[in-house]
Amino acid sequence: MNRKPTHNFQKDISNCGLTGFISTSGKSVEGSVIIKSISLMHDRGNGLGGGFAAYGIYPEYRELFAFHLMYENDMALQLTEEYLETQFKIEHEEDIPTRRVSAIANPPVFKRYFAQPLETAEYREAIDFQNMTDEDVIVRHVMRINNEIEGAFVVSSGKNMGAFKGVGYPEEIADFFRLEEYSGYIWTAHNRFPTNTPGWWGGAHPFTLLDWSIVHNGEISSYGINKRYLEMYGYLCTMLTDTEVVAYMLDLLIRKHGLTPELASLALASPFWELIDALPEDERQLLTALRQTYGSGLLNGPFAILFASNEGLIGLNDRVKLRPLICATKDDFVYMASEEAAIREICPQPDRVWAPRGGEPVIAKLQPGVV
Repeated sequence: MNRKPTHNFQKDISNCGLTGFISTSGKSVEGSVIIKSISLMHDRGNGLGGGFAAYGIYPEYRELFAFHLMYENDMALQLTEEYLETQFKIEHEEDIPTRRVSAIANPPVFKRYFAQPLETAEYREAIDFQNMTDEDVIVRHVMRINNEIEGAFVVSSGKNMGAFKGVGYPEEIADFFRLEEYSGYIWTAHNRFPTNTPGWWGGAHPFTLLDWSIVHNGEISSYGINKRYLEMYGYLCTMLTDTEVVAYMLDLLIRKHGLTPELASLALASPFWELIDALPEDERQLLTALRQTYGSGLLNGPFAILFASNEGLIGLNDRVKLRPLICATKDDFVYMASEEAAIREICPQPDRVWAPRGGEPVIAKLQPGVV
């Protein structure tokens, strides 16, 4: 007699896949390793977005800001380069090396520029950049290019790092950008399954600002209020996707407001009020102040996020852990991914494997002196 199955053994895709690792001692790892990890989660995406961020890949230009620019047309390239020449001292520029990939048709043009903002007093006064740090100046220029030059987008703008992303599966994007030729001490990767936002080259993950890079699985349902809050501080969201606000929020909280990564994570994924009220007095006062001060920066909705910088790698879930995140360690390496299998694919015998609780950040910092 035929019986209906009592279980449906299908994989829970949960939209998008992410993976990343860090060597806290600064060991350089070839790009083929992160490609192997993200490729295992091929079925978490639908071919509408893949991308990578790598740190430590430009040691010869480590003191310069490395701009990765994407151009949709010749006019965008011309206008942007004219703009960059008036705003920066460019030490070196070149096309980002790519190769033909059958699955990728009509890609944009990608170039990179290693530069520093102009330092003359006339420039700072004329452009109203007095009393601004170099990082503030870079943020101002990134917002202007993305918002004012049609067809030009800053893919990344940090020091000794770069982002590589586009429309395709991540292994196709890796092949297109020849990522096996790069080596770095932090790598993150993303396989996209867009739901509420379009799949286009600028909308693929990671999202970046300065040396912050974000890969995200889930949905930021608080995008509207987060976006309006950021606009008060001069951040313009132009990439047509909710994840963009996370990169800018981290820059605001950590670089501008001086919060530690631990406190910034608590601001983004604060405990519920009933949990805060039950805490000891000191913790209760701290978390109450964070929620009251940064209520408009709180991220709502299901998410698992990896965010990296030149200081380390952080993994963070939403408060009720509606998206998967697994972590592992092996010697001086820390791994984070949507699936344990993606970690074991590149680290078969980790020393420890665990699933962090919702809202509990996993912070892996580079050892002193690495950068």
